Amino acid sequence: MTKKDAPPRWDRKMQQRLARGEAAALGELYDRFASLVHGLAHRVLGDEVAADGITREVFAHVWEHPESYDPKQGPLRSWVAALTHRLAVQRLRATETAALAEGGGGSTEELERKVRRAAVAARADYIVTSMPAPLRAALDLAYFQRRDYRQTATDLGVTEDEARRRLRLGLQLLSTAHDAGTAAAPPGYGGAV
Repeated sequence: MTKKDAPPRWDRKMQQRLARGEAAALGELYDRFASLVHGLAHRVLGDEVAADGITREVFAHVWEHPESYDPKQGPLRSWVAALTHRLAVQRLRATETAALAEGGGGSTEELERKVRRAAVAARADYIVTSMPAPLRAALDLAYFQRRDYRQTATDLGVTEDEARRRLRLGLQLLSTAHDAGTAAAPPGYGGAV
């Protein structure tokens, strides 16, 4: 692994602190990633209470198994997101399978479609929250505030060419959310489904 490929120093130090059992490290990790974890879980499950449960499970797992994070595989953020995704999809499958068993209608194919849609949506959320702020700001203006590229350029104080470039790059990143198909886990830890 080259110096350029090395995980951030904070990631390695955090893993070491967690392995030593430093409760303050878990609090720091929670402060940094709780909104990401809860948001991804909620996106997959569509249920606030279930997302709260997954958030607790993720941080409990990190606390109990800090050695399961391998810095050589990618950033801690990606690992936490992949863990969240995996646990949320497992919960979704278990919940939906139980509903099928109780005669709640639907089919296995419908369940898998629902899981795939939730996985793609969660990956898209992860990509948007992880992309550089300039790309995220351009996408926000263009798609949520319905600005064209000229208005986006003006609002951001950049040239029209730069606004188009940011929008194109942001959309290219977002397109990878669906490209992963059924293995739509956050990058860094492969298909977590």
